[in-house]
Amino acid sequence: MFDSILRTVIPIYLLMGLGFLSRKIGILRAGDERILSAYVYYFALPALLFIDLAELPIERVDVNFIIAGITPIIITVSIYLMLYYLLHFSRDTFYLLILSTVFGSLAFFGIPFVMFSLSSEAEFLATIAVSSISLIGVFISIFVLEFYTMKDTSILIGLKRTLTRLSKNPLILSILIGLFISSLNVDIPRYIYTPIRMLGGTTATVAIFMLGVFLYGRRYTNLNYALKLSMLRIVLLPSIALLIAALFNLSRTPAAVLLIMHNVPVAVSMMVLSERYNFHKETIASLILVSSVGAAVYINLWLLILNLLWG
Repeated sequence: MFDSILRTVIPIYLLMGLGFLSRKIGILRAGDERILSAYVYYFALPALLFIDLAELPIERVDVNFIIAGITPIIITVSIYLMLYYLLHFSRDTFYLLILSTVFGSLAFFGIPFVMFSLSSEAEFLATIAVSSISLIGVFISIFVLEFYTMKDTSILIGLKRTLTRLSKNPLILSILIGLFISSLNVDIPRYIYTPIRMLGGTTATVAIFMLGVFLYGRRYTNLNYALKLSMLRIVLLPSIALLIAALFNLSRTPAAVLLIMHNVPVAVSMMVLSERYNFHKETIASLILVSSVGAAVYINLWLLILNLLWG
């Protein structure tokens, strides 16, 4: 376990630190993180998801694992919805609770963490987890933000706009195309496979480096409030994920993958969306900071708990 902690804490903080330092000494400038983010979002990550899913025999996909992965999100949102109607807190607070919980950095942080901490066999589980959980998480996030901007618009219009945006999402498209290739059971030619695999292989390094670049020089306010919100992904969601993993009788590695995915910090992409939709921009920036800085530590603490429970 100590070796696993070293394999995650040192690489993650080293890469984040280099990204942060690159801004501080002027190698990179304000706004350069958007270039790195665009590279990961539009090229590296879609390549990784596509090639991993295309290589995956469709019969190896465990439906129980997928259901166990999306269930914590559904349970948590249902709890918020029930509390919203019982306690009558503001709609803004309701939206903020949802977006602080469901939009985790599954791909930018989760996949690198799985690569650093678990065996190589866990990468394909991480890909399946990202594919299934992202479909739910991204859909709910965009749906909520559309409703936030449209106020009293009908659910049908909000749903239509959400589906339109998702149909152009590079991650969703790469997942669907990868699953389609997998279902055909065809081999990708080596001259196509190699550059795509090389491109996907840069995801972990660039994504964690970019996080350090992103965190430098931003205005952080409402840190106490952000710390409270961060507990949703640090404590609440992984607790539910651990319970679901036990109920579904998952073995240690699948359970660890799901635990990591539901414990990763809030996605950096949430900052982009908060700016686009003018949604609590300062609070979201602080939330990303608070949840990201200690992530390598608190995720390892959860993995330690999992090891004690699973034996």
